[in-house]
Amino acid sequence: MQGTRAPASTTPDDALASSEHSESALTSALNDVGSLDDPIGAPVDGAAHVDPPGADGSRPRPRARPCPCAPDHARPRREDPRAAAPRLLERVRPCYEARMSDTAGPSTNDASARALALDERVHALAARGVVIVDPRQTYVDERVRVDRICAGAILHPGTRLVGARTFLGPGAEVGREGPATLIDAVLGAGARVDGGFAQDAVLLGGASAGSAAHLRGATLLEEEASTAHAVGLKHTILLAFVTLGSLINFCDALITGGTSRRDHSEVGSGYIHFNFTPWGERGDKATPSRCGDVPRGVFLRERRIFLGGSGGMIGPCEVGYGSVVGAGSLLRRDVGEGRLVVTRGREVDRPLDPGYLDPAGPRLAKNRRYLGNLLALRAWYQQVRRPRIPAERGHEAVVIDEAIRNLDLAIDERIARADAFARERGVSLTQAKITAGTCPIKVSSDRPELAHLEWVRALDDHQRRILGEWLARIVDHATR
Repeated sequence: MQGTRAPASTTPDDALASSEHSESALTSALNDVGSLDDPIGAPVDGAAHVDPPGADGSRPRPRARPCPCAPDHARPRREDPRAAAPRLLERVRPCYEARMSDTAGPSTNDASARALALDERVHALAARGVVIVDPRQTYVDERVRVDRICAGAILHPGTRLVGARTFLGPGAEVGREGPATLIDAVLGAGARVDGGFAQDAVLLGGASAGSAAHLRGATLLEEEASTAHAVGLKHTILLAFVTLGSLINFCDALITGGTSRRDHSEVGSGYIHFNFTPWGERGDKATPSRCGDVPRGVFLRERRIFLGGSGGMIGPCEVGYGSVVGAGSLLRRDVGEGRLVVTRGREVDRPLDPGYLDPAGPRLAKNRRYLGNLLALRAWYQQVRRPRIPAERGHEAVVIDEAIRNLDLAIDERIARADAFARERGVSLTQAKITAGTCPIKVSSDRPELAHLEWVRALDDHQRRILGEWLARIVDHATR
């Protein structure tokens, strides 16, 4: 530990005594607070304790660890972190207040007040039943609403929760593999962000993002959709079970396909969706890509799609169900259903017209189809998913409402990008008011025992057909 340098007149014996005094005080303070390496209030089995240095300057020896064979009454016991949290916080508070009161000044008082307010928020979460593995390494912003962090949520060391929109459902887990920051992010029951950053992203029940995740605005992961480590997503929607490998970047994409956790659409590691086109004065992002679609994908009966790793896709692009794109391929064109495609780039070296603009028609058509799929998915959430949630499962209603909010953000983004693209090419983007119509079957919460995916699988062929036709009409209306 770096301390204040002793004056030149200080003798070696004085410096040693000062060092011993500081070390003794520090050791005593740490023993007052408790183990730094354990969940709140839970002593480590066999943890060694260190005595202060002896009067002769000799170094202390750790006390013996309890033998693993020792009887239960001789061994320290772990406590439930939820029960231990209030007690540890009360033990820490006097030590902290005493330290802060030793230093005068308005800035110190402000810092003390902020720290105590943070302590109160963490205390309130622990009392509510949130599992806080180490409160000294957990930050909860003043805007976070305690009632939106459900009992059973787990916060690992290095967790930072920020923003009034932030919501954690029962069993949601943050930071199991490393520090994690959530800003206005929403995690359903059992969803996880193992490490990294998530802002304005929504993960439904059982969805997960691996360590070093970077999830940004209007991102939506449905049930059990998942990403491995170091995946960046923005304005990207993964329907149920879709899986992304590691080191992937997707912006402005919708991926569906597959039937279950063992039969799902997948993107291999090292894949990039290129969502920027350099043509025009400043380039544009009228480049959304779609793998599968909403009118068929929501029913979990379509063949999976596979995009091989170490590859990329130049948006806007469309890939059909049942297709496989080989590893290392850079996809510059659409792929139909049931196709095997392996592409290789070709060398190009030719003059470039700085004023070049690609034709408006082809890309506008793809933007309209993509927008239609977003509108269909929003109708599905609003008229099918939301009405099925019974009142006693309020946490599910919150997550679905937040998912609808993200879909609205995605729709607004697509309209704005397509409009800017069209105007630069002198085309008027006539956007008629699109109405979703009414869901053709009665949907209610009269079968609450069925989770959403189970309910979807239980639909008979007639129900699935008329629902699919309803969603397809929404898409068609958007493309006119």
